[in-house]
Amino acid sequence: MTAASRPRRSANSGSNWRQIVAQYQNPDVRHSVGQILTSLVPYFALLVLMYFSLSVSYWLTLLLAIPAAGFMMRIFIIFHDCGHGSFFKNRKANDIVGAITGVITFTPYYRWRHAHAIHHATAGDLDRREAGDIWTMTVNEYQNASPGKRLGYRIYRNPLVIFTFGAWLSFIVFQRFPVSERSRRQVMSILWTDLALLVVFVLAAVTIGLGNFLLVLVPVMMLGTSLGVWLFYVQHQFEGVYWEHHQDWDYSKAALEGSSFYKLPRVLQWFSGNIGFHHIHHLSPRIPNYNLEKAWKENELFQVDPITLRSSLKSMTFRLWDEENKQLVGFGYLKTLPKKKVMPAPVLE
Repeated sequence: MTAASRPRRSANSGSNWRQIVAQYQNPDVRHSVGQILTSLVPYFALLVLMYFSLSVSYWLTLLLAIPAAGFMMRIFIIFHDCGHGSFFKNRKANDIVGAITGVITFTPYYRWRHAHAIHHATAGDLDRREAGDIWTMTVNEYQNASPGKRLGYRIYRNPLVIFTFGAWLSFIVFQRFPVSERSRRQVMSILWTDLALLVVFVLAAVTIGLGNFLLVLVPVMMLGTSLGVWLFYVQHQFEGVYWEHHQDWDYSKAALEGSSFYKLPRVLQWFSGNIGFHHIHHLSPRIPNYNLEKAWKENELFQVDPITLRSSLKSMTFRLWDEENKQLVGFGYLKTLPKKKVMPAPVLE
């Protein structure tokens, strides 16, 4: 039996999942502060070490960039939890820490919070593929798209693009500009984040030199953003994933069947802030990241089929959603479909 044919356990309208998740939604300020200290302190310590390593060997600098990128990913999870209001009980504390960690991760806090809330409200809904999602076309949509749109989609879905240039541009460039934001708070979030980053770059330029600063920061950002986009991608692009049209869409099924349980080795689970328990997170984003594993261990409801590092690699072959068979497929699947008949043009007499 394939992963696609195995049923994933899911909640339903008659389940008590709301009572279950409520047990884990209380943030622990000591745990939250401890997570901040064990994430930000080693991250900045590594950046300092990378700077001093420039005078030794740039290969050593690049080697140090690997754990630094891991800590950046962990900082992003703190930022992410603040956006959900789950890291502290106090909303203002969430917003302050979220804004600060947003500067560190080059992500405007209020803009991202809004887009990510849309993602949580629409994940797995074929009729509401909106902000904060990986662009996914159905087979029928792709077949009916113009040649230019097909080409653009193929480029976008190429792993060499989406996990490298696409990830870098998304975090480093695209989030610097208020393009489609209508909320004043979202626009100001972008502008204040940009201003804070400008101050950081100016201070770096007058202290250690802009060139040295970029030699340290750029590899960390490149690797960190690539890892982050991969994690987000595999959380909703996997074999057996749930997608439905809005009239048949169910929130709990979209969470437990449309979000993966990415079973990672302990060290990667730690650096990724338990985000591999993504099915639980989507069911209740108010659960702090440090409570997700506990919720998973203590409840049969959350014992869904996991994906592993090895099996997750198959996600890179998925490109389109086949509505007829309700599964993700690659572009090669199109060759198995009957060619559409082209109607002859009418003859004008």
